[in-house]
Amino acid sequence: MTSRLHVLITVDPYIPVPPVLYGGIERMIGMHVSELRRRGHDVTLVAHPDSKADAQLIPYGRPPHFGPVIRAQELWQVGSVLWRLRNDVDVVHSFGRLAAMLPILPLRRLPKVHSYQRDIPWTSVSRAARLAGPSIVFSGCSESIYRDRPAAPVNTGDWRTIPNGVDTSLYTPTKSVPADAPLVFLGRLDPIKGAHHAIAIARLAGRRLIIAGNKVTAGPDAGYFDAEIAPHIDGDRVQYIGTVNDEQKNTLLGGAAAFLMPIDWEEPFGIVMAEAMACGTPIIGFRRGSIPDIVREGVNGYSCLTVEEAAAAVAKIPRIDRCAVRADCEARYEWRVIADTYEALYFEVMERIAA
Repeated sequence: MTSRLHVLITVDPYIPVPPVLYGGIERMIGMHVSELRRRGHDVTLVAHPDSKADAQLIPYGRPPHFGPVIRAQELWQVGSVLWRLRNDVDVVHSFGRLAAMLPILPLRRLPKVHSYQRDIPWTSVSRAARLAGPSIVFSGCSESIYRDRPAAPVNTGDWRTIPNGVDTSLYTPTKSVPADAPLVFLGRLDPIKGAHHAIAIARLAGRRLIIAGNKVTAGPDAGYFDAEIAPHIDGDRVQYIGTVNDEQKNTLLGGAAAFLMPIDWEEPFGIVMAEAMACGTPIIGFRRGSIPDIVREGVNGYSCLTVEEAAAAVAKIPRIDRCAVRADCEARYEWRVIADTYEALYFEVMERIAA
């Protein structure tokens, strides 16, 4: 079996790969493409027309990407590419919609990996698993997103946990910070991300807080920032600095005493946690979603159930070795480590269906 692969990667067409600003999944896929190319593999990427990843790009998508007709057209665009190239690639790796894989699911000699970063449509997964048999493996970015999958006799397929990651070379580890270093919240400013909890935690712990991230300006949560965040911003104890680029993010996270992740939902994987860890910054988060998978108590942070517990954890942050936080990130979330796992999975599926 050849060691050089031709990998076809599909991704939803909403944001370029890599993204210009916001787009954690697209940034991750960009790193994966670059690492596969560094290893000598050929990559074809089906993605947003403005994508600049190091791959042969097949652009697709029809803005604004909403509505049954447009979504059906986008599925047809991807499905057509997959069918046309079915004999020219070694592995198909889908980060997009599972329905786009329909034309090639019955092709049991074509290895397929489908990766989930959020809620899983179990009925669709079960159908795909029956159609594709051993030629498909599903991966989740944390165990939390498939922990509640339906029990037998429902066929939910073969699952692996492969987390998201970061390029640690882009982040400068900070071995120590001043005793009065601020706490930091970085993320989209809507209720489920918990910036209002971050304010309460900082106030109860008697610490300064810096908030960064993009405001939600449409939909039911459009008023969240003005109602729950803005009244507490005083430029001293609570600061809001807007969105940040990669260089600013490195400085912000590296200078924080701790990164706050007080989520109000089952977040599958917060890439920003890995980014904070790459800077040596411990995490204090609510025990939901992937946080129990990511946070190692007393090693890289603390997971809590309430604002009061999180505020108490702030006082324990000096016990954590920031060098150990960075080392833990390198061992588990450095992108080359993640790419090793994906690459091994490609060969495993190839060998399994060739037997």
